[in-house]
Amino acid sequence: MASYLILTPPGAPNRSGISNRYRDETRFIRDGFSWAAFLFPTFWMLFHRLWLHAVAAFLLQGIALELIRQPGFFVAGAAIWLGVHLLSGLEGPDAVGQRLINRGWEIENLVSARDLATAEEIHFSQVEQEPEGDIPSNNWNIPATNKNSSPPGPSFGLPGYDGGR
Repeated sequence: MASYLILTPPGAPNRSGISNRYRDETRFIRDGFSWAAFLFPTFWMLFHRLWLHAVAAFLLQGIALELIRQPGFFVAGAAIWLGVHLLSGLEGPDAVGQRLINRGWEIENLVSARDLATAEEIHFSQVEQEPEGDIPSNNWNIPATNKNSSPPGPSFGLPGYDGGR
Protein backbone atom coordinates (compact mmCIF):
# COMPACT_ATOMS: atom_id res chain seq x y z
CA MET A 1 0.00 0.00 0.00
CA ALA A 2 1.13 3.50 -0.76
CA SER A 3 0.54 6.69 1.15
CA TYR A 4 -0.83 9.75 -0.54
CA LEU A 5 -0.15 13.28 0.65
CA ILE A 6 -3.25 15.39 0.07
CA LEU A 7 -2.74 19.09 -0.57
CA THR A 8 -5.36 21.80 -1.01
CA PRO A 9 -4.75 25.06 -2.86
CA PRO A 10 -4.25 28.34 -1.03
CA GLY A 11 -7.53 30.02 -0.12
CA ALA A 12 -9.52 26.80 -0.11
CA PRO A 13 -12.30 26.65 2.48
CA ASN A 14 -12.14 24.20 5.33
CA ARG A 15 -13.18 20.62 4.75
CA SER A 16 -16.72 21.09 5.97
CA GLY A 17 -17.52 23.60 3.23
CA ILE A 18 -15.43 22.24 0.39
CA SER A 19 -16.84 23.00 -3.02
CA ASN A 20 -16.44 21.11 -6.27
CA ARG A 21 -13.98 23.71 -7.55
CA TYR A 22 -11.53 23.03 -4.75
CA ARG A 23 -12.26 19.33 -4.91
CA ASP A 24 -11.01 19.35 -8.51
CA GLU A 25 -7.87 21.28 -7.54
CA THR A 26 -6.94 19.03 -4.62
CA ARG A 27 -3.61 17.30 -5.32
CA PHE A 28 -2.83 13.72 -4.35
CA ILE A 29 0.92 13.07 -4.32
CA ARG A 30 2.00 9.46 -3.98
CA ASP A 31 4.77 9.02 -1.45
CA GLY A 32 6.90 6.37 -3.06
CA PHE A 33 9.20 5.48 -5.91
CA SER A 34 8.39 7.10 -9.26
CA TRP A 35 9.43 5.09 -12.29
CA ALA A 36 8.91 8.01 -14.63
CA ALA A 37 11.24 10.17 -12.53
CA PHE A 38 13.78 7.34 -12.45
CA LEU A 39 13.77 6.74 -16.20
CA PHE A 40 13.56 10.37 -17.37
CA PRO A 41 14.66 12.58 -14.47
CA THR A 42 15.24 15.86 -16.29
CA PHE A 43 12.05 15.70 -18.35
CA TRP A 44 10.02 14.61 -15.32
CA MET A 45 11.34 17.53 -13.28
CA LEU A 46 10.63 19.99 -16.08
CA PHE A 47 7.09 18.62 -16.39
CA HIS A 48 6.53 19.17 -12.66
CA ARG A 49 8.12 22.65 -12.78
CA LEU A 50 11.10 21.81 -10.65
CA TRP A 51 13.35 24.12 -12.64
CA LEU A 52 16.46 24.18 -10.44
CA HIS A 53 16.27 20.46 -9.82
CA ALA A 54 16.03 19.84 -13.57
CA VAL A 55 19.06 22.06 -14.29
CA ALA A 56 21.08 20.27 -11.58
CA ALA A 57 20.05 16.84 -12.91
CA PHE A 58 20.91 17.87 -16.48
CA LEU A 59 24.35 19.13 -15.45
CA LEU A 60 25.10 16.07 -13.32
CA GLN A 61 24.04 13.73 -16.13
CA GLY A 62 26.30 15.65 -18.53
CA ILE A 63 29.23 15.37 -16.13
CA ALA A 64 28.49 11.67 -15.65
CA LEU A 65 28.43 11.01 -19.40
CA GLU A 66 31.68 12.90 -19.86
CA LEU A 67 33.30 10.87 -17.08
CA ILE A 68 32.06 7.65 -18.69
CA ARG A 69 33.86 8.61 -21.91
CA GLN A 70 37.18 9.21 -20.13
CA PRO A 71 39.39 6.17 -19.66
CA GLY A 72 39.54 5.03 -16.04
CA PHE A 73 36.50 7.04 -14.90
CA PHE A 74 33.73 4.78 -16.16
CA VAL A 75 32.74 3.57 -12.69
CA ALA A 76 32.63 7.11 -11.26
CA GLY A 77 30.55 8.36 -14.19
CA ALA A 78 28.15 5.42 -13.99
CA ALA A 79 27.79 5.93 -10.22
CA ILE A 80 26.91 9.62 -10.68
CA TRP A 81 24.49 8.80 -13.51
CA LEU A 82 22.78 6.06 -11.48
CA GLY A 83 22.75 8.27 -8.38
CA VAL A 84 20.92 11.06 -10.23
CA HIS A 85 18.32 8.61 -11.51
CA LEU A 86 17.83 6.92 -8.12
CA LEU A 87 17.63 10.22 -6.25
CA SER A 88 15.06 11.63 -8.65
CA GLY A 89 13.01 8.41 -8.52
CA LEU A 90 13.02 8.28 -4.73
CA GLU A 91 12.82 11.97 -3.79
CA GLY A 92 11.09 13.47 -6.83
CA PRO A 93 7.50 13.18 -5.54
CA ASP A 94 8.56 14.69 -2.22
CA ALA A 95 10.15 17.64 -4.06
CA VAL A 96 6.84 18.24 -5.88
CA GLY A 97 4.99 18.27 -2.55
CA GLN A 98 7.53 20.63 -1.00
CA ARG A 99 7.25 23.00 -3.97
CA LEU A 100 3.48 23.18 -3.53
CA ILE A 101 3.75 23.67 0.24
CA ASN A 102 6.24 26.50 -0.31
CA ARG A 103 3.73 28.13 -2.66
CA GLY A 104 1.06 28.20 0.06
CA TRP A 105 -0.72 24.88 -0.41
CA GLU A 106 -1.87 23.28 2.82
CA ILE A 107 -1.45 19.67 3.89
CA GLU A 108 -4.99 18.38 4.25
CA ASN A 109 -4.50 14.72 5.01
CA LEU A 110 -2.31 11.65 4.61
CA VAL A 111 -4.10 8.54 3.35
CA SER A 112 -2.86 4.97 2.88
CA ALA A 113 -4.47 3.29 -0.11
CA ARG A 114 -3.75 0.83 -2.89
CA ASP A 115 -4.25 3.30 -5.74
CA LEU A 116 -5.21 6.89 -6.45
CA ALA A 117 -8.92 6.17 -6.91
CA THR A 118 -9.12 4.49 -3.50
CA ALA A 119 -7.23 7.37 -1.87
CA GLU A 120 -9.64 9.89 -3.39
CA GLU A 121 -12.62 7.84 -2.22
CA ILE A 122 -11.26 7.61 1.33
CA HIS A 123 -10.43 11.31 1.52
CA PHE A 124 -13.63 12.66 0.04
CA SER A 125 -15.80 10.28 2.06
CA GLN A 126 -14.47 11.97 5.19
CA VAL A 127 -15.46 15.42 3.90
CA GLU A 128 -18.72 16.61 5.37
CA GLN A 129 -21.32 17.37 2.75
CA GLU A 130 -23.15 20.68 2.75
CA PRO A 131 -26.70 20.40 4.07
CA GLU A 132 -29.25 20.57 1.29
CA GLY A 133 -31.82 22.41 3.35
CA ASP A 134 -34.27 21.91 6.14
CA ILE A 135 -36.66 19.01 5.95
CA PRO A 136 -40.22 20.30 6.37
CA SER A 137 -41.75 19.02 9.55
CA ASN A 138 -45.20 17.51 9.36
CA ASN A 139 -47.54 16.72 12.20
CA TRP A 140 -45.68 13.72 13.54
CA ASN A 141 -47.51 13.75 16.91
CA ILE A 142 -50.26 11.34 16.00
CA PRO A 143 -52.36 10.36 19.03
CA ALA A 144 -52.56 6.65 19.71
CA THR A 145 -56.08 5.29 19.62
CA ASN A 146 -56.20 2.15 21.71
CA LYS A 147 -59.52 0.28 21.54
CA ASN A 148 -58.40 -2.51 23.90
CA SER A 149 -61.14 -3.18 26.49
CA SER A 150 -59.29 -5.85 28.52
CA PRO A 151 -57.94 -4.94 31.95
CA PRO A 152 -54.26 -4.11 32.12
CA GLY A 153 -51.88 -6.78 33.37
CA PRO A 154 -50.76 -10.23 32.39
CA SER A 155 -52.96 -12.52 30.39
CA PHE A 156 -53.13 -16.32 30.13
CA GLY A 157 -51.25 -16.70 33.38
CA LEU A 158 -48.06 -15.13 32.10
CA PRO A 159 -46.05 -13.02 34.54
CA GLY A 160 -46.44 -9.28 34.26
CA TYR A 161 -43.73 -6.74 33.89
CA ASP A 162 -43.33 -6.56 37.67
CA GLY A 163 -42.32 -10.23 37.74
CA GLY A 164 -45.26 -11.48 39.85
CA ARG A 165 -48.03 -13.99 39.04
